[in-house]
Amino acid sequence: MAIQLGNTKAWTKSTRSQGNGACVEVASRTTSAVDVRDSKDPEGPALAFSPEAWSAFVADVGHGMYDLD
Repeated sequence: MAIQLGNTKAWTKSTRSQGNGACVEVASRTTSAVDVRDSKDPEGPALAFSPEAWSAFVADVGHGMYDLD
């Protein structure tokens, strides 16, 4: 998902979302955090990750580390 650190003010749905209800949204309002929430519960809690942790997670996803195949 292409977000710009500190420049993605609006919540953005994951490009990997399949429309099956298992969707996440991300935002980055500051340069110190990437926020993640469940799209089904927009008023619920959100997790905040450091830019380094988020980059590592995205890289792992790209390498298939979390694939369920």
